[in-house]
Amino acid sequence: MTSAQQPPPGRLGRLGAWCARHFVLVVVCWLLALAGLHILQNTVGGTYSDDFNLPGTQSDTGLNLLKTHAPASGGTSAQVVLNDAQAPLSAVSGQTGQVVANLQQLPHVLSAAGPTVSQSGHIGYLTVHFDTNPTSLGKSYLNQVDTAVAPLRNASVEVEYGGPLGELARPKATDLTSEAIGFGVAVVVLLIGFGSVIAAGLPLVSALVSVIVGLSCLSLLAAAFTFATVSPTLATMIGLGVGIDYALFLITRHRQQLMDGRDPVTAAGRATGTSGRAVLVSGCTVIIALAGLYVSRVAFIGKLGVAAAVTVVTAVLGALTLVPALLGWIGPHIDRFTLRRAVAEEPEQPDGAEPAVPADGLARYARRVADRPWWFLAAGLIVIGVLAIPVFSIRLGHIDDGADPTSFTDRRAYDLISTGFGPGANGPLTIVVDQSAVAAADRQALAGKVQQALTGVPDAASISPPQPTSDGDLLLATAIPIGRPQNATTTSLFDHLRKDVLPQALAGTPAKGYITGTTAAQLDFMELMTSRLPVIIAVVVGLAFLVILTVFRGVLVAVKAAVLNLLSIAASYGVVVAVFQWGWGGPALGVSGKVPIESYVPMIMFAIIFGLSMDYEVFLISRVHEFWLRTHNGHDSVAHGLRITARVISCAALIMVSVFAAFLLSHAIVVKMLGLGLAVSVLIDATVVRLLLVPAVMVLLGGHAWWTPRWLDRLLPHIDPEGTTTDRPSENRG
Repeated sequence: MTSAQQPPPGRLGRLGAWCARHFVLVVVCWLLALAGLHILQNTVGGTYSDDFNLPGTQSDTGLNLLKTHAPASGGTSAQVVLNDAQAPLSAVSGQTGQVVANLQQLPHVLSAAGPTVSQSGHIGYLTVHFDTNPTSLGKSYLNQVDTAVAPLRNASVEVEYGGPLGELARPKATDLTSEAIGFGVAVVVLLIGFGSVIAAGLPLVSALVSVIVGLSCLSLLAAAFTFATVSPTLATMIGLGVGIDYALFLITRHRQQLMDGRDPVTAAGRATGTSGRAVLVSGCTVIIALAGLYVSRVAFIGKLGVAAAVTVVTAVLGALTLVPALLGWIGPHIDRFTLRRAVAEEPEQPDGAEPAVPADGLARYARRVADRPWWFLAAGLIVIGVLAIPVFSIRLGHIDDGADPTSFTDRRAYDLISTGFGPGANGPLTIVVDQSAVAAADRQALAGKVQQALTGVPDAASISPPQPTSDGDLLLATAIPIGRPQNATTTSLFDHLRKDVLPQALAGTPAKGYITGTTAAQLDFMELMTSRLPVIIAVVVGLAFLVILTVFRGVLVAVKAAVLNLLSIAASYGVVVAVFQWGWGGPALGVSGKVPIESYVPMIMFAIIFGLSMDYEVFLISRVHEFWLRTHNGHDSVAHGLRITARVISCAALIMVSVFAAFLLSHAIVVKMLGLGLAVSVLIDATVVRLLLVPAVMVLLGGHAWWTPRWLDRLLPHIDPEGTTTDRPSENRG
């Protein structure tokens, strides 16, 4: 049987050949899934909201005490901010009273009170307490709020919404412009890389269909579970990036199969049976990394990983079924509309044969890296080191509404409160003292002791005298920080009150103190993320180490992958810190001033980057390993693997960078951070790491890279990422 007639290898190969042969059925099934899930999404799909509820934290305990002993002050609070530049708000006291009454009648409202008026008399705000987070109530609820405040707006009073109510009023984040730009750049890159209009369109079509199906599935999940507002954007970013990459890897191999004389069905089957294995391994690694976010034991973070994993799953399914079907449909006409010489992989060689090395620029570069590994290793480490410098000054926090565009009502509300009451009024801290176990005769003395302790506290603009609840079991006070909610001074005040002031004031009594409210919950969340980030890093690195070790049977290869990925992630963190926290370019990206790094961004970035980097790791190292098994020449194996993968990796990386970078146009600052961080990380990984560090380290390791103890080799399952080495004996076991 000739090589052109050999059946596709393995189950994946047979799956790819079947999909290519029955392309009509496969394409119709995908279209039905696309239409059906989209209809279900529009009918019963859920909404997205940010829920920072952290059971067991001190802020959550304080909130539960409020709900029990002072229900009207419990729940989630938001502000309705009023501004009348022409006359004092006292002139519309009748309309204000009517608005308060209207708000109290709305569903989910526990209480509405106010107004609290500034010294000038022109700015004020109403405080509304909800029994749930308003962001989860939908736009129809916002219409009811608009109707409730209509009397003041009819009186020419400016009415803005602050806090969670303002988040509900934000325009829906579709990010269609970002997606269109990312797609447009991907088209250009694919046309240049593939040289064929049809071949360039295939990855885009399959990725788009896969992502839309994944987003519809995510919307259905959101009907049953609470997902963060950034979830669909994050899922789109990851789904488009990996979907195009995976299709690119398969189509590149498929084109070479056609050039080798195979028919389209066999070519699609063999591409799926070889590169499809790498796609499956890479996709599983990404999903494992995202699943590692559940180690944080915070549902909010774990569900962000689930959201991204949904589109990764559909991207893998699309690459393994829809891509072969489209290739079978197009048949031998994939290069009919060719703009330049097609890019494909090299022809397959008989066992033991060494491919001829063309004397092109890429081959010369690969040989140069292999000849001078220490120089390229040093150059790569210097670049990574310089980019990583800002990470040593990283400050995690929660970005407040003052950094949002002025087109958002919560930003306008923030500015009005800052003008009328000071920036700290946007992030008040509620002090709760539980004195239920204190004897009634001792409670007045305790209140005096607490008030004395709360006098002259650093970083506090003011702290109200503690007042007992109606049942007398709680003492309540409100602390207004001197700085805005995202400032370090607010964090210092929170820590000082919680760790020093209240414990000292309550020492020797059975009373317990808590700091609660929206800002306190956000600061508790930040502290939790900071403490659990090292655990996430350890788990994700460990899982990725095991995957690489299992696939390539080399302990040092797996160690190298883990260490170099950590270095590239540190560099991407450094760039994010420099741009947003240091303000180097933040205003140009639409960010008002310097902002802290959102507390969960490093954790999400780490899981995604570590997973995505495995795509290129598997693709490059599998080629190096394949050649090593033929020749046992470490120097030539690295040069060979780099030469035949560099062009495809560069093309794939450019596409992923363009997709991620396009999300810098988003209004959401967290999305900007993620877009920049992911784009920079992929760029560093595909250039500095893949083109400098990995080949240099592999050359220096030589044959030792593939060493694994015999006892460990027997324990590990055998996984062949390219379907080319399954029948070969194990090498370098000792």
